[in-house]
Amino acid sequence: MSFLTYLISGLSLGSIYAIIALGYTMVYGIAKMLNFAHGDFIMVGCYIIFSVTASLGGNPLLGILVAVVLCTILGITTEFVAYRPLRGAASPLAVLITAIGVSYFLENVALLIFGADIKSFSSVISWEGLSFAGGQLRIQGVTIVTILISVLVLVVLQLFIKKTKQGQAMLAVAEDKGAATLMGIDVNKTIMLTFAIGSALAAIAGALLCSAYPSLSPYTGAMPGIKAFVAAVLGGIGSIPGAMIGGLVLGIVEILSKTYISSQLSDAIVFGILVIVLLVKPTGILGKKIQEKV
Repeated sequence: MSFLTYLISGLSLGSIYAIIALGYTMVYGIAKMLNFAHGDFIMVGCYIIFSVTASLGGNPLLGILVAVVLCTILGITTEFVAYRPLRGAASPLAVLITAIGVSYFLENVALLIFGADIKSFSSVISWEGLSFAGGQLRIQGVTIVTILISVLVLVVLQLFIKKTKQGQAMLAVAEDKGAATLMGIDVNKTIMLTFAIGSALAAIAGALLCSAYPSLSPYTGAMPGIKAFVAAVLGGIGSIPGAMIGGLVLGIVEILSKTYISSQLSDAIVFGILVIVLLVKPTGILGKKIQEKV
């Protein structure tokens, strides 16, 4: 029973990584850039939920709604102000360095407003969960909700991409921006919509992350953001199902490593597995090799 409990915990943590990784993989797949400030959008979403619930009598649903809206606006603004002017830059390093700068900017703004003290985050999920086998196996409510939400997000995103005009426009821009423009697709609006969706997902992931691990600081999103990027690369960056699979694998490996090997070595094991996978299959689990025409 203990192994099953750890496995379910790994699926829960992996589901959070998967939701964050979906933001990474969508932005990279469509805009061909890595938004390394994505992890800090998680932190911003957590602080918004924390502030709203503290000031309005503890209404978590309202806090999540406000966080999703404000994080979406933040994502759109960041894309417009920081990334769009550099889209045609000669070196992709310009966008990468800007993303790192945005990350540090958000962290330091949070430090100025909220301070460096670690705050206790009240879970937005009050359900206690379920018990099986006479109480030997207990699954917390936040674990069940996290897994269900990750599956729901994956299904909705897949349907959005395949069944809507905006989703088809995203596929076209991901394939060839120039050709998409000639077909009448507004590339700027499509990329902005991608950032909006990714930022909204970051707010949702932040609510789930801080509910499962109830502490909040200006650096809350830093390590989960890096691990979610690893999950996106592991699954095949640019692939939505790949991000989901990569996140789940990463979460399970991390929890089992902490339990059966060493909590201090778990991160090293996670990144080591990434190195091995990339050596064997550089495009990731579901990634496809792209043949460049000369």
